[in-house]
Amino acid sequence: MELRREKLRAAAPLDQPRTPEELRVRQLRARDLLRGDLEGADLEQHVEESVLATTFAKAQGWARANSVFPATFGLACCAIEMMSAGAGRYDLSRWGMELFRASPRQADLMIVAGRVSQKMAPVLRRVYDQMVEPKWVVSMGVCASAGGMFTNYAIVQGVDTIVPVDIYVPGCPPKPEMLMFGILKLHEKIRTTGTIR
Repeated sequence: MELRREKLRAAAPLDQPRTPEELRVRQLRARDLLRGDLEGADLEQHVEESVLATTFAKAQGWARANSVFPATFGLACCAIEMMSAGAGRYDLSRWGMELFRASPRQADLMIVAGRVSQKMAPVLRRVYDQMVEPKWVVSMGVCASAGGMFTNYAIVQGVDTIVPVDIYVPGCPPKPEMLMFGILKLHEKIRTTGTIR
């Protein structure tokens, strides 16, 4: 989001402690504003200190990126690393992802963690179709991304043949830090694109 932070900080450094007199002056100015008594240069100064301006699309992208709800779809050993990324040590709740949803109708992010068998492929597609729009997919691990060491008829050679994938996280299995990096890249993509596919 593009904000005019330099103007805000130059006009009123909000993070610095104030004296009681400065606080009282601000309270009186706010009271005058609510009464309609603040006019002219005082009103302009108050607006420059208090109002943040952005576009609706950027605000919507920011809100979507910071409220992603992942669906639980762990298939193999990568699921253990996905679970540990949501636990206390790594704590995905810092980015608004503290709840892994059990129902696809409450989720907008699918983390495909592990190998996908041919029998599981239709189930994966059904869960993806039941997710709410806009929805995103993270392919976690080399087995989900390209089949990994399982180059046989029973394993799908890349989950992108079933669902569209937004972010690929490599590794066998990828560490929780790699998954969090992929999720942060997804957040960046959500904030900047702002389009529904």
